[in-house]
Amino acid sequence: MNRTTSRPVCHRPGPRGLRELDRAEALRLLGSVQLGRIVFTQHALPMVRPVNHLMDGDAIVVRVHGDGALSSLMTPSDPQGVVVAYEADVIDPRTRLGWSVVATGYALPVADPETAARYARTLTPWVAEETHGTLRIQPDLITGFRLVPRNPATGPPPRPGH
Repeated sequence: MNRTTSRPVCHRPGPRGLRELDRAEALRLLGSVQLGRIVFTQHALPMVRPVNHLMDGDAIVVRVHGDGALSSLMTPSDPQGVVVAYEADVIDPRTRLGWSVVATGYALPVADPETAARYARTLTPWVAEETHGTLRIQPDLITGFRLVPRNPATGPPPRPGH
């Protein structure tokens, strides 16, 4: 702790590199955490909301509060759904190592009552508000990276498939 500023002393870790994640690893990492951020538009402006999620195969599932900002996604005007992005990450602020994944695709309300009930049993909201629906995001594009230590003598870390 720096005594003059009352802030933690920031230790500079060694050099970092980015390693791209393939789709399978990115989906596995999304399934390893419970919290992410959904990005959507409301009144033609970008909105970001933290939400908890679960994975069902490749799909990302989130619950929606009755009159919250996400409720606009429950009545899409396009039968394909609404384009959204979903981001989750785990990055250690001390070591500056970790990962980040962004999944972009269409969000649709879950219409099947049995499936919606199953999600309601397994996906408990973190806030004490009643939920009125469930969204399933089917990602078309998944990108991600790991922040990894880099040895300046060996250059950048290898990319997947190379």
